[in-house]
Amino acid sequence: MWAHEIVAGRPAWRHTPSGVVFRTVPGGTFRMGLSDAELDAVRAIDATDGPGGADDDLGAFFGDTERARPVREVQVEPFLIARHPLTVAQVRHWLPEYEDDFAESDHTAARLQDEVDDLLAALPFRLPSEAEWEYAARAGTTGLTFRGDGKPDEEEILDDFADEARTAAAENAFGLAAMGSSNEVCADVWIPHFTGAPADARPRTGEGPRTVRGGAGDLSPWQGCDEWLLLLSATRAEFDLFTAVRPVAPVPAAPDGALPGAGT
Repeated sequence: MWAHEIVAGRPAWRHTPSGVVFRTVPGGTFRMGLSDAELDAVRAIDATDGPGGADDDLGAFFGDTERARPVREVQVEPFLIARHPLTVAQVRHWLPEYEDDFAESDHTAARLQDEVDDLLAALPFRLPSEAEWEYAARAGTTGLTFRGDGKPDEEEILDDFADEARTAAAENAFGLAAMGSSNEVCADVWIPHFTGAPADARPRTGEGPRTVRGGAGDLSPWQGCDEWLLLLSATRAEFDLFTAVRPVAPVPAAPDGALPGAGT
């Protein structure tokens, strides 16, 4: 069911029935949530005039910062996660009748609406917890995005994966592309803060809508309403209308019984 390969110069696992490529994310600890340093970085962008500064008043963002706080240390075990969100073609492996009015091609990240539950029931994988998603997005970094504390721009969005060179160029240190581009659903129920959240990567469960991460590409072309904030590793929101899916799975054993390296 799994083939161990090298994809774009990095170790990867390919799920052979569907062709979906996964990367191994190594275990470790990280500081989850919107840190004071990240808040200062956003304030610095907000205070900048001209290119690179904020386009609009960020009052709403600063008023909602508690939804990504308090910051806490989280322990994460190794796991596999898809290199990028499932594309339209990949979703059709499990849902052959799937159609996507948002997609420009079969290589575009699928935006699922009513089909989400059907896909999750059909997948042999699970959704990432919020902790796993953010850990994977940060890839060992502590800035606003894995690229640092600069203001992201629309050129960083990637939601079509037909161009292998462009996909590879967009990967972070774990070999993951397009983290933050698409609105991606997580296993956690939506809770507007991290108070009482576990110190490991277990999802928070309960009744209600799930949490989503990312979504900057879903608003492209940008209208100057600070859509770039959706590319931040710590940005989180409540599920609404549609979402992409980036599944996770346990790390298989390599043929010799050893675990292959992460995407570094």
